[in-house]
This record gives sequence, structure tokens and C-alpha cells, in this order.
Amino acid sequence: MTKFSILKSLLEANRSVRRFDAAREIPVEILENLVALTRLCASGRNLQPLRYRIVTDPAERDRLFPALAWAGYYKDWNGPAESERPVAYLVQCLDTELCSNCLCDDGLQLEAITLGATAMGISGCIIKAFNKQTVIDALNLPPRYEPRYVLPLGYAAETVQIVNVPDDGDIRYFRDENSTQCVPKRSLADLLI
Repeated sequence: MTKFSILKSLLEANRSVRRFDAAREIPVEILENLVALTRLCASGRNLQPLRYRIVTDPAERDRLFPALAWAGYYKDWNGPAESERPVAYLVQCLDTELCSNCLCDDGLQLEAITLGATAMGISGCIIKAFNKQTVIDALNLPPRYEPRYVLPLGYAAETVQIVNVPDDGDIRYFRDENSTQCVPKRSLADLLI
């Protein structure tokens, strides 16, 4: 298998999962290894201003969970049931004592983490829609750390598949009759100018 085909396979498998097997924990060492991948990423101005708060403690997870908006397109769903909640979170924070703008570092690092997680059979869902103050309070974050994204992690308890964007152009993800989460993706022709 070529490096390109390995990367393509990882990208195809790296889907946003919102329902997890809450009975399967992830060791802290694995989470640390995922964060260590960010050291290998490009960084604007090479400032490397992002920090990560690992959350595995059940009490902290319970305080963090209500701060998150889980799926904007599922209007009648408030997130995973207790038995489907993530077993870990990585909270990405900007160290504001280093800078006020991390440029593109946040996305680069989150992609590295989720690709690494996918390679280990772990799933996640990058969340930007959250109550920042609730996250700060739930984790007692020092003032210098500004939460940027929350990444719930766990072992998938749902199936996610890529489908083609339909003729009407609707890009909203949806669950089909088998409860498979379907994620419409544009064709290559649509992406090229």
C-alpha cells in the first residue's frame, strides 16, 4: 500500500461520530500520544500556541457534556444518551500569553489528532459549538487558556458513511432508515475551478 492510499483510507474512515460505546475507556497514554502528534504539525510563525486539556474523569466529563452542541442538523436530538457518551475529551485551548490568533494551527492539529485516533480505531467529533464559559468553569481552566474546540473521543457505537451530494445540493448529514449517519460530500468536479 502506498503512503497516498494509506492517507486516503484514513481520511475516508475519519468521520464525525456522535454516539460512542461508553463502556470502553481510552487510556490516558493513548490520549497523550494523540496530542503528541500535534508537535509534528506545521505552525503559523512556529509559535505552537495550542495546549490540550485531557478529560477522562467521569465527574469532569459530566460537567463538560452540557456545554456542547452535538449536531446542528438534528433539531430533535440533544446529543448521545448516557450509554453513548464519549469516554474522553481533548479540549484544545489557545495560550493567550503567546498570541491572540493561532492562524490555521487549530485545524491542522485537530486533523492530525483525528487521523491518529482513526488509525487506532478511535472515533471523535470536532465541536466548535459550545458554551465557552461552561467549559472554562467545568475544567477550572486558568485565564490564559481560551478554549477553541472540544474533541469528544471514544469507540464508535454508530456507523457513518460518505454519500454523494444529491441533485438538490443538500449537504446536511442525516440518519438513514438503518440509523447510519450519512455525510454528503461534493464531487471532485464540484471542487475544481
